[in-house]
Amino acid sequence: MKVTCRVGGVLGVCFGISSVLLWATSSLGASYLGQRDLLQLNSDEISAFSTAVDPVKNIDFHNPDSHLSKILIPRAPGSENITFVRAYIVSTLKSLNWEVEEDTFTDNTPYGPKTFTNIIATKDPSAARRVILSAHYDSKFFESYPESQFVGATDSAAPCAMMLDVAEALNKPLEQRKERFENGLEDDDDVAETTLQLVFFDGEEAFKDWTDTDSIYGARHLAKKWSSTFVPPNTKRRLIGQGSMTELATIEHLILLDLLGAPTPSIKAYFPDTAWLFDAMASAERQLAESGALYEVGATDTTSWKSFFLPRTGTDFSFGYIGDDHVPFLQRGVNILHIITLPFPTVWHTLKDDASALDIPTMRRWNLILRIFMAQYLNLRPDDSAIHSHVSRLEGEL
Repeated sequence: MKVTCRVGGVLGVCFGISSVLLWATSSLGASYLGQRDLLQLNSDEISAFSTAVDPVKNIDFHNPDSHLSKILIPRAPGSENITFVRAYIVSTLKSLNWEVEEDTFTDNTPYGPKTFTNIIATKDPSAARRVILSAHYDSKFFESYPESQFVGATDSAAPCAMMLDVAEALNKPLEQRKERFENGLEDDDDVAETTLQLVFFDGEEAFKDWTDTDSIYGARHLAKKWSSTFVPPNTKRRLIGQGSMTELATIEHLILLDLLGAPTPSIKAYFPDTAWLFDAMASAERQLAESGALYEVGATDTTSWKSFFLPRTGTDFSFGYIGDDHVPFLQRGVNILHIITLPFPTVWHTLKDDASALDIPTMRRWNLILRIFMAQYLNLRPDDSAIHSHVSRLEGEL
């Protein structure tokens, strides 16, 4: 992503020597279902989602078998390491019975043509719409040692590991919701027709200086591709709208994670049309705190905590944005929720953006927030066995 700058007191985006790019604060399109009341979970259900999968297991960089450890290596586009990371992400999601597409293409870079591969994983390809949870999985290219050993822990190894955690934690509830829908037992058919899609972008980082052509290679390619690719007939259970629809038009929202994993993040809302989603994510954090699930086992203070999310005033939206993978989708009318800490971590684009920059309690909280937020968005109830296990565990502690 490109660091922000100020122009005339307005938050904008610096694109190297090019002019500052300013955009309207709301995207061109709108979600089919619009702003809506998300599913409310009780404390037992929140706890069940929180404990269905150990929220530390997947982001524990001390464990060589964790998702994060597998990703936390130098992985510049086109390298052997990024091929390894891609294979790991693909095999992890396929083992959970997600449909995975490897979107490979070639683009020109300051170092000549290079090949990139986006990873697109969809839980229910027959659903009419999807909400996208995304991050980039490449690390910044540096030409020489030691900078070539840059691992991009916050940028964006940790967000990728968090996405895999969401896939694992919500996998069974997603399958159960699909079964309920097909049996006519789902409470809200409209919401049940939105599946979860994970997109891992390749080539987010600039090879040299961030410009319109040397940056976000994977996102630019995929947004353009989807804007001209029409949904094949009879591949979706039902489509809302008349006539043919492009793949891009079936996106409810694109949620982009970036620069996460360091302690005390500061997250703000950037776009008015997704302010309600920003509030819903902040609400998920608050519900976790109120249920007691926010705190690690053995915590003595469960009353004082600081939110990751800055309170909204209603007038605090910028007339620009941070350059990142969401931009080509925003330009084409997709609703965006950008979850990125601002200011950027102090280790940004330095060798210090390694495991030492990460905070496990912070990442644990992100895992839980994303689980609850996505469960509420997708109208998911926890697996019955997870609730029973949680209740039995509580009874055993009494």
